Amino acid sequence: MTTTIAPVPPAAARTRHAGRRRTRSSARTVLAIVLLCFMLFPVYWMFNISLQATGGTLVSTFLPTDPSLEGYRLAIEDQGKNLVTSLIIAVGTVILTLVVAAPAAYALAQFRFRWINWALLAILICQMIPGIVIANALYTLYENLGLLNTIPGLIIANSANAIPFGVLIMRSFMLGVPSSIVEAARVDGAGLVRSFLSIVVPISRNSLITVGLFTFLWAWSDFLFALTLTTKGDVVPVTLGIYTYLGQHVSNWSAVMATAMLASVPAIILLVIAQKYIAAGATGGALK
Repeated sequence: MTTTIAPVPPAAARTRHAGRRRTRSSARTVLAIVLLCFMLFPVYWMFNISLQATGGTLVSTFLPTDPSLEGYRLAIEDQGKNLVTSLIIAVGTVILTLVVAAPAAYALAQFRFRWINWALLAILICQMIPGIVIANALYTLYENLGLLNTIPGLIIANSANAIPFGVLIMRSFMLGVPSSIVEAARVDGAGLVRSFLSIVVPISRNSLITVGLFTFLWAWSDFLFALTLTTKGDVVPVTLGIYTYLGQHVSNWSAVMATAMLASVPAIILLVIAQKYIAAGATGGALK
């Protein structure tokens, strides 16, 4: 019996092959950088306009020649309260969504009943309902319950929109949580709630952070519920504030763009901090 040994490619061929790989990699990197600059250019232009001294026009030089922070001063003075309102609504929405969605996701992941598939179908249908339909239905209900023009009302509305998404994401991750770990905790004397909080929640940290981050971004950028469920101007999230601010200060674009930049800061910070958890939480359920 003879053994055939594959010929080893010559050094010149290996060098050419490695060179082609480096060329393709460099071309992809350059293309990615160009696309990134193209996508981030509106953000840069918004920042550029926010630093203009006059702010009376959207036409400006590519670089701010005489930067001024007057637009930011006006934005904080006029929209600071609205930014705080949006922050309270977004944080409250995250807390309520996780409190409701996490136990529901774990129940749907661990229980083995025939109606589970129907429950998942109902959740998917809830995700398909247009937001304007939910907002109109909530308006009549809120008017009867006295929740119009209130922060709790907006928190509940945004949570109702985020909970189905949170259940689906966390359930796919919690399907991989071994039931034996929870059973061992129960044998050691832990109750259902303690077992869930001490075992399941730490293991599912990535999915919780993923759902919490997306929920925060949705609540922070919500405009539909803010416009529909607030009528008196007592509670004004920053999205609605920018909408009304634009009409009042169309002659001062630096203040408008400064408000938009300030509204973008929380989202940018959270995305930079939690990006690795987002990737792990979004793919964890598929890998388990």
